[in-house]
Amino acid sequence: MKNCCCLLLMILLLFSCSKKTETASPEQGDITESVYASGIVKSEGQYQVYPRSNGTLEALFVQEGDVVKDGQVLFSIYNETSKLSRENAQLQAEFSSFENNQDKLRELKMNIDLARNKMRNDSINFERQKSLYRQEIISRNTYEQSELLYENSKTAYRSAQLRYNDLQRQLSFSSRQSQRNLEISRNMESDFLVKSEQTGKVYAILKEKGEMVNMQTPVAIIGDAERFLVELQIDENDIVRIRTGQKLVVILDSYKDQTFEAQVTKINPYLNERSRTFTVEAAFTQKPPQLYPNLSLEANIVVSSKKGALLIPRKFLVDDTYVIRRDGKKIKVKTGLKDYQKVEILSGISKNDVLTLPE
Repeated sequence: MKNCCCLLLMILLLFSCSKKTETASPEQGDITESVYASGIVKSEGQYQVYPRSNGTLEALFVQEGDVVKDGQVLFSIYNETSKLSRENAQLQAEFSSFENNQDKLRELKMNIDLARNKMRNDSINFERQKSLYRQEIISRNTYEQSELLYENSKTAYRSAQLRYNDLQRQLSFSSRQSQRNLEISRNMESDFLVKSEQTGKVYAILKEKGEMVNMQTPVAIIGDAERFLVELQIDENDIVRIRTGQKLVVILDSYKDQTFEAQVTKINPYLNERSRTFTVEAAFTQKPPQLYPNLSLEANIVVSSKKGALLIPRKFLVDDTYVIRRDGKKIKVKTGLKDYQKVEILSGISKNDVLTLPE
């Protein structure tokens, strides 16, 4: 019987110990408040390469991993229609060339010379007939016929000059126009050469030789070979707390149990309506030894910090407004900075208060 009583006493003692309420008192300490964000690593200047025309991917002049220069040809695209258009423009330019139409001008030049000579002869004859008419050696009718011949030859001479000048202008215009059309056709054909827009590394080739490509689909991804940045998606509720220059701690899936530091460099002021997030960029101030585009990451952006703050564990805070003192009294408090474990108390309790967990 005595043993049973002792056993019962021990059970009651253990039960009462297990039911002991957890308590805590405010303590002085440092606290840092941060905003969580997820994102990826991007090469600086990373962009998708789009062709400027539709067609078939005819040739690839680079491979993934190659370092290319600004303006370097990456791919060529074949388009039969564009090729035929350029050839037609070439033929038209040759046909309309000013140099190839000199025979027409020479012919009209000969007509001008003939008209000039006839006009001079008719002029001499007219002057002679005029003198004879004044001497009343010839009739008025003969005189007027010579005058008419002279006027007609003057008109014919001027007409030959006008035809020459008109043909010259026409040939010059046709030649310039056909040359311009040829240049346009050549420029359009140059669109079938896909070139790099910057010096960098080819990180991905998205099409294979022989595939159809169009202006709406990228064919490659190029970015800086050495410099990388952090691209973060910030919730719309947190974006007003983000400023350029803020420090962030970065955790990459590729580097377990390691953290790296970066600094906010750019805030894109446009809300993505689908994800309800803003895009923020940051530059590494302490980066991993090896990086690749699109590595996933998580980050905490430090928005504020304070030393010597009065802190309590967050689990002791009720509805973000109250704490419960050990005597059971519910006390309203004013809070400050918060992290994932602790919260700053600005007023309402002191270091001497003992708090209990809410039931």
